[in-house]
Amino acid sequence: MRIVIDTNVFISSFFGGNPKKIVDLWKEGKVIICLSGQIIDEHIAVLKRLGLEGEPELKELVDFLAEGFNLIFAAKTPSLNIVPDDPDDNKLIECAVALDAEVIVSGDKNLLRIKNYLSIKIMSPAEFLAFFKKRP
Repeated sequence: MRIVIDTNVFISSFFGGNPKKIVDLWKEGKVIICLSGQIIDEHIAVLKRLGLEGEPELKELVDFLAEGFNLIFAAKTPSLNIVPDDPDDNKLIECAVALDAEVIVSGDKNLLRIKNYLSIKIMSPAEFLAFFKKRP
């Protein structure tokens, strides 16, 4: 299953809980993370802002990204304006559309209000884990 993970979920994964369970699914090869250059840049910038530069978790992340481990990258994404309250969130939907992702996992209220765009579900981490468990 292809998924896009919002930066808020990705960063929260460093502290455990449902976000960590989702990243563990990726590391175990059970989901494929969809990324674009904009999303990677945001993930790394936020980690650095939080003072995680030089930490082993950041190195592990960069190594996974460099290896392309269960990842798919969008070289080009469409330009969409779906999230008027926070246009920066459009990059997640653009990536999902470009790479035919099934789900966007986010804690962002602006995105979660949308719930569905085309056939792409937008879910909280808890909703995603429940959805994932029900799949065959």
